[in-house]
Amino acid sequence: MITLLIIILLVLLVSASSKIGSGVYVKAFCREKTKEKVAYLTFDDGPDALMTPRILNILKSRNAKATFFVIGRKIDGNEAVLRDIIAQGHQIGLHSESHTWKFPLLSKRNMVEDLSECRRKIETSTGFRTDLFRPPFGVTNPTVSYAVRTMRLRVVGWSVRSFDTVKQSKCGSARKVMILRRVAAYLRPGAVILLHDRLSDGDEILSAVLDYLDSKGYVYGRNCSF
Repeated sequence: MITLLIIILLVLLVSASSKIGSGVYVKAFCREKTKEKVAYLTFDDGPDALMTPRILNILKSRNAKATFFVIGRKIDGNEAVLRDIIAQGHQIGLHSESHTWKFPLLSKRNMVEDLSECRRKIETSTGFRTDLFRPPFGVTNPTVSYAVRTMRLRVVGWSVRSFDTVKQSKCGSARKVMILRRVAAYLRPGAVILLHDRLSDGDEILSAVLDYLDSKGYVYGRNCSF
């Protein structure tokens, strides 16, 4: 009986770690409480020298705003792209320096150092200091909680995970249909949509998502006060 309880507890803890909206380890903003048809666009894993500027052009042409959760090591050489994000009125958040699969396993000290380096690069490149943070892979645990408290970060999750990084081998139309079905299934007023600005078809995916939001009467032209 005791063994069974331990197994159940472990399963619950693993589930809580993998679900950023669980609220067990950190409080994460995953959706705005509103009845208004508004959606918030977020991008992970940039900046990308080729695709991020294309994403920015589409956002500008559609009068859309977004939040970019950037990887520190990708800032090197892409400082101008980062400055463009700020100049065009978008928000920037931390997505760690390394984005290594080992991130959730880092020690408290190493995790704080990792996030501090990412923040330092953003501030050095743009003059902007951010306290927004999206944990790599959306994984949380007591160490992530410690880093968040120590650095006074605001954690941002999502309510619509597009899975745009999955099945990239699919042809354009089939892939977009798959992603839009996912968006349609979870879209609600106040939704936070997770996309990526490192994908080779990221601009096409964004255009398709914005077209869908338009068809449903959603507004996406403003930043969220996470």
